[in-house]
Amino acid sequence: MPLAGGLFSAWCTTMLLFGRLTPLSGDFGFVVVFFLVFLCTYAVLVATTEDGPAVVDRVMGVMLTTAALVALAALFSVIVFTIMRGSKALFHSNFFSTDLSSTGPLDPLGKGGITHAITGTVIMTTIALLITVPLGVACSVFLNETRNWFATLVRTVVTAMTALPSILAGLFIFATWILVLGFERSGLAAAISMSIMMLPIIIRSADVVLRLVPGGLREASAALGAPQWRTVWHVVLPTARSGLTTSVILGVARGVGETAPVLLTAGFTSTMNVNPMKGPMVSLPLAAFELVRSPQPTQVARGFATAAVLMVLVLVLFTIARVLGGRPVGRLSKRQARKAAAKSIRDLERIQAHPGQVNV
Repeated sequence: MPLAGGLFSAWCTTMLLFGRLTPLSGDFGFVVVFFLVFLCTYAVLVATTEDGPAVVDRVMGVMLTTAALVALAALFSVIVFTIMRGSKALFHSNFFSTDLSSTGPLDPLGKGGITHAITGTVIMTTIALLITVPLGVACSVFLNETRNWFATLVRTVVTAMTALPSILAGLFIFATWILVLGFERSGLAAAISMSIMMLPIIIRSADVVLRLVPGGLREASAALGAPQWRTVWHVVLPTARSGLTTSVILGVARGVGETAPVLLTAGFTSTMNVNPMKGPMVSLPLAAFELVRSPQPTQVARGFATAAVLMVLVLVLFTIARVLGGRPVGRLSKRQARKAAAKSIRDLERIQAHPGQVNV
């Protein structure tokens, strides 16, 4: 087999290069040279039985498979490393039921938890959603239903904002909300800065989803005499419901993991604060950042455990988004199909009962 032969030949050649023929050394260099030699050897072996396009196709397949495996290995190593470093604190029941108000740096892991950080994350994310969901969906509808220079300008600005460094969003809210307007650091300020990072993600992904709505649905609605706003409200948005939900989840996953905006605008506290309008409020990424900076091993363990909770939360959000995003636009779930069938039966009964009084 070319694959096995290429691997064996590349291993032997790399061992000779690193052990006898050249002064090369180092594990990373060994892996790089091994992979390059393997690609060359594999291409030569495939070329003995295949033509040129087939050789390119096989080599590209190996390269893409290797890239996918490297990405998965990196993700897996990050997950395992974080959980292992935080396992001592993660599996204490108090970690999810108490805060750090009465816990010192030298206290054992049986005391203290991240309830205040979880609560702060939920509150700030909820406020950010209240800001970004209406604005994001409305903006994406505007971009899809309007064809003029202003819509093009808005799309360009939104595209540029997706690459906006998070520190700039935090500095903007810190300068305007705290320094100019005189408000204190709070959960509300952090939520506003989070919404700046979430908004372009929601707009861009919702824009793509709305483009996938079949044009025939819009044309059928217009043929029935429905105005544009009614077509959008009763046809376009319900059809793209699952995709819009995915857009919101992706925005939440982006906002939940932000540290820099929250660091500048929310402050840090070790106590529970459920009032987003007053006083510092901590989130999971900020709590992990502050705890890991401590020189005490117990605090570092709490920090890694907090990071593990945040990581699991983000992975769950992305998994949900992937499941929902895998459903084609316009395809109903089983529950939605049952509701649509029941509504059709009721409409049919109404039409049969009053054939001359049909309201479309």
